[in-house]
Amino acid sequence: MSPTNHLRSFLIASTLAAFSAGLSAADKHGNYHRVDQNEGPPENVDSHAPETDRIHAHSPLWARGPSSATPQLTSGPTGYTPAQIRHAYGFDKITGNGAGQTIAIIDAYGSPSLANDLKVFCTTFGLPQATLGVYYPQGKPSANSGWALETSLDVQWAHAVAPGARIVVVVAKSASLSNLLGAVDYAVKTLGARQVSMSWGSSEFSSEASYDSHFNKAGVSFFASSGDSGAGVIWPAASPYVVAVGGTTLQIGSTGAVTSETGWSGSGGGLSAYYAKPSWQSTFTSATRRAVPDVSYDADPATGFPVYISNYNGTTGWIQVGGTSAGAPQWAAQQALINAARTTSMSSTGSYIYSDATRAYATDFYDITSGSNGAYTATPGLDLVTGLGSPNAAAFVPDMAAAK
Repeated sequence: MSPTNHLRSFLIASTLAAFSAGLSAADKHGNYHRVDQNEGPPENVDSHAPETDRIHAHSPLWARGPSSATPQLTSGPTGYTPAQIRHAYGFDKITGNGAGQTIAIIDAYGSPSLANDLKVFCTTFGLPQATLGVYYPQGKPSANSGWALETSLDVQWAHAVAPGARIVVVVAKSASLSNLLGAVDYAVKTLGARQVSMSWGSSEFSSEASYDSHFNKAGVSFFASSGDSGAGVIWPAASPYVVAVGGTTLQIGSTGAVTSETGWSGSGGGLSAYYAKPSWQSTFTSATRRAVPDVSYDADPATGFPVYISNYNGTTGWIQVGGTSAGAPQWAAQQALINAARTTSMSSTGSYIYSDATRAYATDFYDITSGSNGAYTATPGLDLVTGLGSPNAAAFVPDMAAAK
């Protein structure tokens, strides 16, 4: 697949049933390319489920192999630094660092160079070295460059937000539904993770609610990317037991201050075909269906994040990446900051987020009021591009930590 244009196309960590909540990367000229990973047909997914809005109509029921347009690595990092992102969203005003918390990153295939690449990332940006554990409960899988990049993004940027938290990467042997959900269960039941990041998603399917038992866990918060193909709803982001993270275009000026934040054109969003509106969204929308996303974060690859990776298609270096999959692990890391300041870990996190918005919307969120994902436009309050908006962590974290 060729680039969609010279500003943006999507490097997507594809999973079951055309999973495409993924990742975008730049080449040395600033162009953005899509690379899909080989994956067999999905397990236990209704392939005849109707698509909602415009969701991923281009995608087959399994992922494609890498395209000829491959992102170009650079010798030095480009994109926003951890210090810039921490300042933009107010994390630099938080005294805690997530110590005592475990963040789980769920990905398929993993990355054989993950630990060493994370060390380079930390050294480059002056971050403390991370406490990292990598687990293969289904056995070690074969290598996959696209998933390796996704895993590196998730780990490096979760650590940037919550450098005191322990990070566990649970690697699914393949991108099948059973293997990915098995990895989720292992993270929660065996490793005790209290915040779980899932940078993947599928077109909705009629039996999706039957899998919600994997996410309806006391004291555990789940975050999933809402997709990078514009308007449309994907699962598990659609689940009311999961916080769906959409995307923005974040502009940071030369002084470090945010000059603008708008809805990103690739941000997945819409109304679920199968889930009714949860009660905690009632204050914000008159729609009868579950609205996605719930919240948002920088996702535009043009305003993206540097990731260090070894032996990516034979080359080692830095890639500037974006996508809503960048926001899910950073929201999970923010949750680690929240839970570290609480006496008990939060349950039903989505309901807490909306409850906080009813009390302190103007101080705890950056309301995104412009930008479109093709079918929907960002508006004041909850919208189908950016949800409630992005976090002002300086206020949001302590307010959520104090919530009863």
